[in-house]
Amino acid sequence: MASMPHIVLSYIQAEQLLQAHREGKPSAVISLDLGLTTSEVTLEPEGVRLPDGHLLRWEDVAIIRESERSCFAVEEGRPRKIQMFSEHTNRFYSLMPTTGAPTLLVSGFPMHRIKGVDPYQDTLLKLKTIAPVVGQVLDTATGLGYTAIEAAKTAEHVITIELDPVVLEMARQNPWSRALFNNPRITQIIGDSFEEVQRFDDAMFDRIIHDPPTISLAGELYSLEFYRRLFRVLKPGGRLFHYIGDLESPSGHTVARGVVRRLEEAGFQRILRRPEAFGLVAYKERR
Repeated sequence: MASMPHIVLSYIQAEQLLQAHREGKPSAVISLDLGLTTSEVTLEPEGVRLPDGHLLRWEDVAIIRESERSCFAVEEGRPRKIQMFSEHTNRFYSLMPTTGAPTLLVSGFPMHRIKGVDPYQDTLLKLKTIAPVVGQVLDTATGLGYTAIEAAKTAEHVITIELDPVVLEMARQNPWSRALFNNPRITQIIGDSFEEVQRFDDAMFDRIIHDPPTISLAGELYSLEFYRRLFRVLKPGGRLFHYIGDLESPSGHTVARGVVRRLEEAGFQRILRRPEAFGLVAYKERR
């Protein structure tokens, strides 16, 4: 298991460093954790003197600057792209910077919305649709953990499930995911949500956030049988958010229509479109 890097940089911070160097400044205040905090670093002729005492050479800063789809862990002054291949799913993962929280690229495709909204804002929009997020919460797809982290701020407890252990290793490399590993109100499960949900008691959860991969990658997570399992573990009066994608797009419209039909067949009585969050909210009525 890889340790969590102390310094993670992207092209955004690299450009700030190069600009300060071009202007002849002796130091610069930048973020060493992708925008969460800022630190002052010393600019020397050979490179950037980091707070850990190591030197990040200017040629390496330039390499980071040219890689706009990659984040770099800097260890002992040496940058390393945060990327991994999973033999479990046969997928290649990499951490991609945005102007806010980074996203996870899955075989080149971003796992979060990144146009007009950053990944953490995307998470907030999803959770707002089922507010208040209280009690026991199920997150069916951990990813970088943003949903679980944010839900745990108001919920009593969050159980989050991730199919691929390599994704959790990617999250461990991401500064924005740190609370996923140190918040006692979050329980992680590595497994297939389709199977793991069967282990839970009836009416166990007050809220469920279902943010699966696309239907082409995880069709069983859009199936009637899975929706029946989610309905069983949701409390009467509980709410389910189901991410679909852009509801106004032809593909999103088609997928949503089938999802609504199967959710209703599974027992959900009221289903609302929430286009601002690219998904649907389904209610389990009180008896």
